[in-house]
Amino acid sequence: MSNLLEPDQLTRQQIEEVERVSIRIVFQSLRDFLPEAVRIFKHSPDEVRDIAEDVTREALERLPGFPLPERIFGAMDFKRAGYVFCPDFSVRQALLVDSKAEKNDTSATLQISQTSLRVRQKRGGELVDKKPGLDPIYCLGNDRFLTTTIFVHYRYRKSEVPGEHNLLERVTIAALPNGLLEETYVPNACDTIWIAGRNAPSRGEPFRVRLSFSKLGQKTPWRVQRLNVGEDNAWVD
Repeated sequence: MSNLLEPDQLTRQQIEEVERVSIRIVFQSLRDFLPEAVRIFKHSPDEVRDIAEDVTREALERLPGFPLPERIFGAMDFKRAGYVFCPDFSVRQALLVDSKAEKNDTSATLQISQTSLRVRQKRGGELVDKKPGLDPIYCLGNDRFLTTTIFVHYRYRKSEVPGEHNLLERVTIAALPNGLLEETYVPNACDTIWIAGRNAPSRGEPFRVRLSFSKLGQKTPWRVQRLNVGEDNAWVD
């Protein structure tokens, strides 16, 4: 029988296992929803940012699982408290999923409030070390939840066909490591998965950072999954 563990009782390997299970579920939900996502991008006159949010929410509202009646707060499109069951243990989880829509899909731009992983990088020749905006362990009353953050990136291009709006080309799903794994994924500013964000500190713009899909995939391939429109997509380990 699976033992219910508190998040701070989990080993690094168990945290990785929870995140791997989570991105598998998100991947399958979006894979099943992909034909409808293509249709929505093509025919919706809304801003692509809003379309991406709607697609993610609609796809993930069909998520199977074991939700809990708790409200999760945060600057993310989809938020759910629930249990994650692994073969040898279970844990309460705060699942946070956010959407990005851009014409280039080498990275995703994040706010500091969207990560529990410390930001360590070089920027403008200087070392950056930023405390994350999310706690690795999300507390609600007396219960604690493992924070899991996943990003869904939609690459699109404008349609040249009259009456159509945007053509969805590819969906990238990335599981950002929990902050308790920082020594594995961002041990220092040179060994990191972050690249400089598109904000201008000189103009007082809020700090942003970009998650590099290639850097994350090089460390752990399963953390970055791709869904190509028009192809028979499968999970890649």
